[in-house]
Amino acid sequence: MRLSRFPLPTLKEDPSDAVVASHKLMIRAGLIRKESAGMYVYLPMGFRVLHKIIAIIREEMNRAGAVEFLMPELTNAELWKESGRWNTMGPEMIRIKDRNGLEYALAPTHEEAFTAIARNIISSYRDLPLNAYQINTKFRDEIRPRFGVIRSKEFIMKDAYSFDLDEEGLEKSYQSMRVAYRNIFKRMGLETIPVEADTGAMGGSQSEEFMVPSAIGEEVLLLCDQCGYRANQEKADFKRTYPPQEPIAELKEVDTPNIKTIEELVSFFNCSASKFLKSIIYIADGVPVMAVISGDREINEHKLKKAIGATSIELAPNSIVEEVTNAPVGFAGPINNFGIRTIFDMSVRHISNGITGANKKDVHYIGVNPGRDFTISEEADIALAVEGDGCPKCETPMKATRGIEVGHIFKLGYKYSKSMNLTVLDKNGKTVHPIMGCYGIGVNRTMATIIEQHHDERGIIWPIPVAPFHVWVIGLGRSTEEICKADEIYEMIKSANIEVIYDDRHLSPGFKFGDADMVGCPIRVTIGKTYFKDGSIEIRMRKGGDIMMCTNEELIEKLNKIIATEFAQYNV
Repeated sequence: MRLSRFPLPTLKEDPSDAVVASHKLMIRAGLIRKESAGMYVYLPMGFRVLHKIIAIIREEMNRAGAVEFLMPELTNAELWKESGRWNTMGPEMIRIKDRNGLEYALAPTHEEAFTAIARNIISSYRDLPLNAYQINTKFRDEIRPRFGVIRSKEFIMKDAYSFDLDEEGLEKSYQSMRVAYRNIFKRMGLETIPVEADTGAMGGSQSEEFMVPSAIGEEVLLLCDQCGYRANQEKADFKRTYPPQEPIAELKEVDTPNIKTIEELVSFFNCSASKFLKSIIYIADGVPVMAVISGDREINEHKLKKAIGATSIELAPNSIVEEVTNAPVGFAGPINNFGIRTIFDMSVRHISNGITGANKKDVHYIGVNPGRDFTISEEADIALAVEGDGCPKCETPMKATRGIEVGHIFKLGYKYSKSMNLTVLDKNGKTVHPIMGCYGIGVNRTMATIIEQHHDERGIIWPIPVAPFHVWVIGLGRSTEEICKADEIYEMIKSANIEVIYDDRHLSPGFKFGDADMVGCPIRVTIGKTYFKDGSIEIRMRKGGDIMMCTNEELIEKLNKIIATEFAQYNV
């Protein structure tokens, strides 16, 4: 391909609305252009990379025994109503009506659609296992699209759904996908950290996220270097330690005018934050709920939502807090809490002679003891694990890092097969519900994340399996004869079936070298003064900058050897 016939609108300056490296470089390297908030056009160079990523995903999914489908991007509302998710998916799901008033969703995910098609094509245990996947467009009405294609409204996802007869079959399907995902990301040159994760709105019993460490990541990961424990902060457990019990003191009220935050209370009472019972009012599925935790910890809202079985939770507005507690925010407590449902973190049971709000303005209780002063009716782990907490497996202090999620696998269980009445006949002729798994990869996000891991001050450095071209040829000839010689080298490389782009534009050498570095193809071949003078061709590696010289007779052999060596780094 000649660059004189290949649109490559590179930019010298960073776009004003881009704040992360991948977004800046995808715009500057001419890979994408913004159409509107959260929506991007893929230009030819970017589209080639996208195809490379998709090809790797498809090859590994097929190798794992999955079969490819293509589903409608519009899904009928009736399917979502069958599963119970039509009203629980929230405003991120784009809902529309056709001219006949029928409701549809621009699918943010396809559990319902794949379960529905499975009802039509499987009927017996002989049809199982089935792992069906697609690579298709998804839509989510993000309230705040950001970081270019890392969080956008329209994006490409590989989503797969396994159907098995029993738990043993699901475990095999799940483990097969765990291996496939590791192969996929290795082949792309991505270093990922698989972590335990919350199943969220998808439901299910077990899930694992594939995270790429990055300062711009929206997820916090907790890692143990000693035993290898890895978890998303939403899911992470930790080793708990508790203070020794004290002789039980008398329960008393203390005036605390305008003192309501933990920091203010610690200063006022001159004690540790762990002495306090922090009580926070939430609205869970429209109903007020109180969560109580020791004052030195924060509530993990993902754990809380799961503990109370809610589909949505949010902090209660001040008006609801005052209505429930008869006091302003900051004075709620579990003693005399007017019958509101209360969830206690496991830390509360171990507090002796604690301090908590008295459900009165400017008043706190001291000498608070569980069992005597209030009953722990519902208890769960609702605490947020943080850096320095002990690993739940080996007690070593954990480290925190940020990460970008590029893949997620779930054991869905029977959530969709039961709610949507998907059944098959087992070996005994009995009607049973298949058990399901779900496996997703964000294709566009993966592309951006590769750039986050592979770039320098000059531009992108593509791993060769996903590079738009393997070789970037720059011709620096001025005379007709020199230009013809460069053309011949390009044609020779192309004839050898090497993926090559040839910069034959009438531009300055500096501009050509700048574009080559910005786009970041792995190998650069320069046909310049040394070739026109003594027949020496320069081969330069984008990563590391190593340079070697060769004749045109040696060129193809050297390029093939370099390409093979580069690919060998990513073999699985």
